[in-house]
Amino acid sequence: MNTQLAHDRPILVTGAGGAIGGIGRSVTTSLLEKGYKVRALVRKEDARADELRRLGAEVVVGDLTDLTAMHRAIEGCSRVYFGMSVSPAYLEATVNFAAAARNHGVEAIVNMSQMTVTEMSITETTDSPQHKLHWLAEQVLQWSGLPVVTMRPTAFLESFFLTLGAAGVRDNDELALPLGDSRTSPISAVDVAHAVSVILENPAPHIGKIYNLTGLESTDPEHAARVFSEALGRPIRYRNVPVAPWSDKLRELGIPDHVVAHLAVMTDLHAQGRYDRMTNDLFELTGRKPMSMYDFVKLHAADFTRKATH
Repeated sequence: MNTQLAHDRPILVTGAGGAIGGIGRSVTTSLLEKGYKVRALVRKEDARADELRRLGAEVVVGDLTDLTAMHRAIEGCSRVYFGMSVSPAYLEATVNFAAAARNHGVEAIVNMSQMTVTEMSITETTDSPQHKLHWLAEQVLQWSGLPVVTMRPTAFLESFFLTLGAAGVRDNDELALPLGDSRTSPISAVDVAHAVSVILENPAPHIGKIYNLTGLESTDPEHAARVFSEALGRPIRYRNVPVAPWSDKLRELGIPDHVVAHLAVMTDLHAQGRYDRMTNDLFELTGRKPMSMYDFVKLHAADFTRKATH
């Protein structure tokens, strides 16, 4: 397909209604800023959908497991970002999406997977229900013959250190997480989104490739606490907590069992040293280094800081 025709067609971004800083949302805004037409798939009409329209996206409401919605979303698009949050329906959604994508003859798909899949095979798996779904989803997309580029990021800075860690830092000056003392190289979702948008601009050289994305450095939680202390200007300590009560607390907060089970396995793999991994893929794709943990904490300092009381 010639470049001008591809540029005239909208790029479909799934999961576009996620939180600010989420991959789908960030890919959408990045492509719009570069002048591309974007069709943003969201699950429901809300303020985030309205904001996407304000930014210039064509918003389509639908569920990834709904075949009719997939036809409506994909028709007329030549390039697609496919990503979905942790869910028991992940494999069903992937197959549903792949069937519709084959029907409409898309030119390129950037699929968001996980780096742990690199260590999985027909005989090797993990206890996480989500890891298994990601591995199977990659198999399906490979069997489909679709033109796929696979992104396998390691753990996200936003997940453990912001979503799951911010309250402890803000209220008790501590990173209270069940991560043991092993090292990890978390990456910002914003960096991953930037890599996705770069590929979607010119996907042809990347079709069939797998990119393993890590952060700037691999460090242990004690070092992370020192970085937090420096960035926030106050002492932050790391406290390794048992995974069982930590998981129970997540359930009390309303986090689904499927997600909790996945996070618990991630913490166990981390404690085993399975997340101590580094690649240069992000720099090779984008020409820029990943965001450092220091810069990440500075960026989100308000989330880690108690509001002043008067």
